[in-house]
Amino acid sequence: QLHLVQSGGGSVQSGGSLRLSCTASASLSEYYSIGWFRQVSGKEREAVSCINGNGQSTKYADPVKGRFTVSKDNARATVHLQMNNLQPQDTGTYYCGAHPQHHDCPAQILVGDFRFWGQGAQVTVSS
Repeated sequence: QLHLVQSGGGSVQSGGSLRLSCTASASLSEYYSIGWFRQVSGKEREAVSCINGNGQSTKYADPVKGRFTVSKDNARATVHLQMNNLQPQDTGTYYCGAHPQHHDCPAQILVGDFRFWGQGAQVTVSS
C-alpha cells in the first residue's frame, strides 16, 4: 500500500504563489503516477495535473496551464505542485492521488482510477 503525505498550501492574494508537496512511500513511488486534484465544497473533485512515475511526463488541466508546474524529486519520492499567478477560482482543497499506471499519466485523469490519497491541503486565494 502506498502512503501519501501532503504539505504546503495556505492563503494568498490573487497573483500570488504557493507550493504543495506530496511525499510517497519511497520504495513504491516510481510505480505510480501522481495526480493532483482540487475540490470545492459541494462540487466534485477535479483534476489539476499529473506526473508519471519517473517524473518525465506531465499533464495539466486547461485552467492551470501556464500557471502550475508539477515536478518530482525522485530521490525524496516527493511530487511538488508549484502554483503561480493564483486566482480566486483556484481556491479549494487540493489532494494528491496515486495511479498504478506509472509509465505515463492516464489519457483521462479520473478520480475513480486513483487508488491512494493524501490528506488534502487547503488553498485559499483572495481577490
